[in-house]
Amino acid sequence: MKVQFKVPTREEVSAGNQVLFDQLKSAVGMVPNLYATIAYSDTALGNYLALQNGKTSLSKKEKEVVNLVVSQTNNCQYCLAAHTLLGKMNGLTEEQTLEIRKGSAPFDPRLDALVKFTRAVADHRGRIDDDVLAAFFAAGYTKGSMIDVVVAIADKVVMNYVHNITKIPVDFPAAPAL
Repeated sequence: MKVQFKVPTREEVSAGNQVLFDQLKSAVGMVPNLYATIAYSDTALGNYLALQNGKTSLSKKEKEVVNLVVSQTNNCQYCLAAHTLLGKMNGLTEEQTLEIRKGSAPFDPRLDALVKFTRAVADHRGRIDDDVLAAFFAAGYTKGSMIDVVVAIADKVVMNYVHNITKIPVDFPAAPAL
C-alpha cells in the first residue's frame, strides 16, 4: 500500500507551528512545502529552523555549496531545486551549481576543496581519506569550519530524507538535470 503525504495547511498544524508559518511567510513570502511538511511534528519545524539559522563560520555561498553537494548525493529533487535557486541568489551561476553537483568547483580552488570534502563526508558517512581532509585545510578551512560543514551536512540530510520519504510537490523551479 502506497502512503500519500499532503502538505499541511496553516490550519492543520499546531499553534506553535502556525506562528512559525507566519514568520516564514513574512520572511520569504511563502511557507515552502518541505517546511510545512516537517510541521507534522509539533516540535521539528522549530528545532530545524534553529539548526538551519544557527551561527556558522561558513558564508552563505559556502552553505549553498554544501547544500547542493549533499542534495545531489541524496538525489533530493526538492532540495536541488531550492538550493539551485538559493545558490544563484548567493553568487553562484547556474553553470557553477551544475559543476558543484558533478563534484568540483574549478572556478574557485577554495570552494573546490569544500565540494570535495563535503562529497567525501556525505558519500562515506564521515570516513574520509586523509588527503581530502588535508586539501580542505590547505584551502584555508579550519577545524572549526570542518565541524560547521558536518553540521550543515546534517541539516541538509534531514530535509533530503523528509522529501525522499514524503515526495511532496516541489514548489521551486526544477533544477537542471545533470
